[in-house]
This record gives sequence, structure tokens and C-alpha cells, in this order.
Amino acid sequence: MASSVPPHPTAGPARGNVVLGVGRDAAHSTHEAATHAAIARQLADLLDYDFAGAWVPGRSYPGPVYFVPGDVLTGLDAADACGIRGPGDLFGGVVPDRVVASKAITHPLVDSPTRAPEGWCGDFAERVRPVVLPGYSAYAAADARRAGRALLHLGPVRIKPAHGNAGRGQRVATDISELDAIVESFDEDLLASDGMVLEADLLDLTTWSVGQVRVDHHTIAYYGTQWLTRDNAGDVAYGGSSLRVHRGGFDALLREPLPPPVREAAAQAQLYDEAARQCFPRMFASRRNYDVVQGKDHRGQPHAGVLESSWRIGGASGAEAAALLRFRDDPGRRWLDARTEEHYGADATPPAGATVLFHGVDPACGPLLKCTLVEDDDHT
Repeated sequence: MASSVPPHPTAGPARGNVVLGVGRDAAHSTHEAATHAAIARQLADLLDYDFAGAWVPGRSYPGPVYFVPGDVLTGLDAADACGIRGPGDLFGGVVPDRVVASKAITHPLVDSPTRAPEGWCGDFAERVRPVVLPGYSAYAAADARRAGRALLHLGPVRIKPAHGNAGRGQRVATDISELDAIVESFDEDLLASDGMVLEADLLDLTTWSVGQVRVDHHTIAYYGTQWLTRDNAGDVAYGGSSLRVHRGGFDALLREPLPPPVREAAAQAQLYDEAARQCFPRMFASRRNYDVVQGKDHRGQPHAGVLESSWRIGGASGAEAAALLRFRDDPGRRWLDARTEEHYGADATPPAGATVLFHGVDPACGPLLKCTLVEDDDHT
């Protein structure tokens, strides 16, 4: 395994330390751990901190500590005990309850639900209804069947685990019998704890990634798309993201003359983001990323809406970190293009000018190259 991310300069005293992971929130695979470490080194460069490796509870660190967890952190008291008390303390986010970090908050429960999870906020689902797809969340089989029947009049229904990612575990029901079979296939205990999401299935769709990242006084906002590839087993896997990045936050991005589909997606993401701030006032996040889909249902009716949030380090974070560094080094720049790429196979080679995050053999998924590129355009 090799990385071309340069080490943080050691000349002069550093103001603090960047550390990886917080307990169970560390990365779960070799390539994830290496990628997160590479991104953490870039953030240390941005902050003029030292990179101190994995966080060790009880160790005395000189100066402030900036955390790069592998996942969103659940529980404000636990985060506070580590010294994470606001968005300036980490790359990612902290939520009060596990449900807040899931897809389930996007949609309402059925009337008089059999089960609602701890931390559920029905007001949030009502506030975001105008900017999400027709759908429901459910934590019991009976509720899921009721929700699915209510949605089938629009056409096929997409059913997915509320804590799933990368499209894993998603299935589509075209009629009541398929709906019942899919719901029945969910483990009852997992359904009660994790939940499921049911929403209108779309065709001819485009999925936008819209985000805002703030590290210290550096802030960027972006829109972009992602693509899929085949992994070493031939299965569909994340292949990368292409971002159009702007200096400043969501407000600055929306003041620009964006293409109409992008403006719609960015405005929906901002409304969803603001609703989360209001309905979950104790949560905080420095990385706020939203997947926004645009397409048509099976009757040809157009739909657009936010699918889910990501308040944690993600597939596009290598591009985010690279963009933050480029904006720091080029104060006159307002826009730039950045992308992440993931290539499977032993013959994968980094493109010219790429920063390599991981290049080696992962014990679980085999040979893999993960890299980022920032494209030099004009200073517009």
C-alpha cells in the first residue's frame, strides 16, 4: 500500500493534533482506514496541526485536538467526554440519537404507528415533505405493509434499509404480493431497531450530491454527481464523484447563476439542512452532504427530492479536502473542479497529477486504487 499524500511539515510548533476515530466509529476496512488517514493528513496541513494517528483515550495531547471519525457520532455526552463540543472539533457530525443519522428521518411514519424509535421527530418529516419523494418510514412489518399499499397507487415502490448505504439491500415491489414478500424478508428485530424506508421508485433519474464543508475558517459548498463501477467480484460498487466546488457555504453557492436542475437540487438540500438544524438543535456537523434525486415515476410524473443526509466522512471527502487546500493556497479562486476515483484490479494506475489515498490490496476486496484530482481552470 502506498500514498502520495505528503506528510505534514514538522518545522515550527504545531497548534494542535488531528486524530482518527473515536471508539467504534473508526473505519471498518483496510482501504477505508488508509483513506481516512490520508484525508486526515490533508486536514492537518489545512489546520497547521500535526497528524497524531489513532486517538488514544486518556493520552495527553499538546494543544487542541481535531477528530476525524469513521462515522457520525451518536450521543452528545459521549462526544463531549472526548472534547467534541461543536462543529469546529471534528470532520463529520454528532447526533443525539441513532435515528437522526439514518434515512428514516426523511419520511413520516404511518398514522398511529405500531412502533416509533427513540428520538423520532415527526415535525422534521412534515417540514421536509415539499423537498423529498413521496414515502414513509416504518419500524414494524404491519406499518410497512400499510405504507407500501398507500404508495403503490403511484407505481412501484422502492424499499431500503434505513441504515443501508451504497444501494445495498434495496428492492422494488410492483404489487402487493411482492411488497408483502419483501417486508416479510426483513428480520423483525433489525426492523424494530434500524427501520426501513419505502418511497416512490423513479425512472430516468439523476442523483446530485450537494454539500457544505467547514474546517476552521475555510468553507466550501459544491454540487456534483457520482458514478458506479464493478469491483473485483464483478458486483456494482462506488466508482467516484465529480464535484463543482465554490468558495463559501450554501448561501454563496445559491447566489451563483446555477443551471436550473442544480439550483433546484441545491435549494432542496438547503431547506432539508435548515429543517435539521431547527428540529434537532443539539446536533452539529462540519460536513453536511445530501443526495438529491430528480426523475419520473412509472406514470411519467416528475419528482425531485432529498434522499438522505451524510454528516460524516464520505466517498467524496478526498475531493473536499483537496478543494479546501487549493482554495487556501489560491485566495483569488472562487470555483474549481475536483473528483474522486476508485479503480479495482491489479493494473489500475493513478492518473497524472492525482493524489493517491490508497493503492494496494485490501484483504476484503482485493486490489484497489483510490485517488483524487483537482482540475486547474481559470480563477472564476
